[in-house]
Amino acid sequence: MKALIDTCVIVDVLQKREPFYQDAMDIVLFVSNRQFSGVLTAKALSDIYYILRRSIHNEDEVRQLLHTLFMLFDVEDTFSTDCQIALSSPIKDYEDAIMVQTAIRTGADCIITRNLRDYKLAPLPIFSPKEFLKKITEEKASEE
Repeated sequence: MKALIDTCVIVDVLQKREPFYQDAMDIVLFVSNRQFSGVLTAKALSDIYYILRRSIHNEDEVRQLLHTLFMLFDVEDTFSTDCQIALSSPIKDYEDAIMVQTAIRTGADCIITRNLRDYKLAPLPIFSPKEFLKKITEEKASEE
């Protein structure tokens, strides 16, 4: 399974945001253990850099964290056509509409986010980290 992971999930891990940290960390652990293919967008990495740089204030540490993300996750580009198509999306938040369009174009099976409300009009499955972990665990158990 290929899942596009929203920026907020990664930031929850890196900033240890409660009460979201543990589920988000489990998503990262599942990706690192190759339980599923985790995808980030290049734009998400840029956003993560900006958020972390403001909170950590240590350029070397932020760049090392980004390096780790590049090692763990597949990274997909967002194309100008994704942005253009997103303009006519029924999803109100333009940034979320771009994420959905990028996910569709790159063949992602779903998006993992804790921002479920803004994605409810998406044409592909949207899961919270907790929901996705439950789904992937159940699928693995049924395969055994």
